[in-house]
Amino acid sequence: MKFKSIEKICEGKFITRYNLTYETASGKTKIYEMISRNKNISSEEQLHDGRVDAVVMIMHDKANEQILLSREFRMATGEWVYNFPAGLIDKGEDAASAAERELREETGLKLEHIDDIWLESYSAVGFSNEKNKVIIGTASGEILPSDNELEEIEAFWYTKSEIRALLKAARFAARTQAYCALWSKS
Repeated sequence: MKFKSIEKICEGKFITRYNLTYETASGKTKIYEMISRNKNISSEEQLHDGRVDAVVMIMHDKANEQILLSREFRMATGEWVYNFPAGLIDKGEDAASAAERELREETGLKLEHIDDIWLESYSAVGFSNEKNKVIIGTASGEILPSDNELEEIEAFWYTKSEIRALLKAARFAARTQAYCALWSKS
C-alpha cells in the first residue's frame, strides 16, 4: 500500500475521525476510516509518531497467585466487559506515573512494584492508531470503587481457576482474554 493522503472528517472531545487514502499495488484507490487521539494528523509520519496515549496495567498480588481485572460497563458495546485496569496518560506524565495514578483512581490499590514495561503497542489496530504501554507489576491494598462517577468500574482479584471459569462465561477485551488464558494455564 502506498499512502496518498489523510483528511480530517470530525473532531470530538477525545477522538478524531480521519479518512486515509492509499493506493494498492495494482493502482486501485482504497479509502480507510480511522480514529485517533491525535487531533492534528496531516502526514503519514504522524500516523505512527512516538506518542503513547495510554497505559494498561497487568497487576498480580504479592504472592503472584491472583490477577487483577476490572469489570467495566463499556458504552460502545452496551454491556459489562472484563479488562485490565487502563487509562490515558496525562500531559507531563510518563507511563509509570500514569499507571500508578490510574490504578489508584480505578481500583483504590497501590502500585507496589513494576516488574516490566512492554514496548508500546496498538490498542485497536483495525481502526485506530492509539498506542499504549503495558505495565506489569504488583499491587496491594484494599479495592475501592472508582473515584470517577462517569465510569462504572468494579475491580476484583482472581485466581487461575476462577479466570478459567470466567473465560467461559463472560465478555473480555481481546488482549485481556488472551493474556488471562495463557496466565491461567501456567
